[in-house]
Amino acid sequence: MPTAPPSRCTEPGCRTLTPRGKCPAHQRPGWAGRDDKAARYGISSGRWRTLKARTGERDNWTCYRCGIPQDQLLADDPDAEPLQLDHITPVAEGGSVEDPDNLGLICVPCHTAKSAAEAARGNERRRARRQQP
Repeated sequence: MPTAPPSRCTEPGCRTLTPRGKCPAHQRPGWAGRDDKAARYGISSGRWRTLKARTGERDNWTCYRCGIPQDQLLADDPDAEPLQLDHITPVAEGGSVEDPDNLGLICVPCHTAKSAAEAARGNERRRARRQQP
């Protein structure tokens, strides 16, 4: 299948040729414009840290999906990120923001997989809303 020739970046004044849209220098970062936790959930960073500490103590600092303890995770790879606080049922799907029963610690690989599945469900909901008359 033939491809279109490169065109100029859509940023005013830029003459860089690009396959489509904006050149790499003018691309928006993936998370640009997204709210921080305080704006998104109404929770300060201090409150978020407190919830993480309480959840960690309750769950013995283990991932609620695969069960790996945080100390083993860091021992295997000292550069690994520690466990992250996660909403078990996403807030967008009706989960509570601060309910301890809806919070758990999750390792980065599990969080990445879970977030991808949540994004797919969110995209399906958006598509279904668009198709309704």
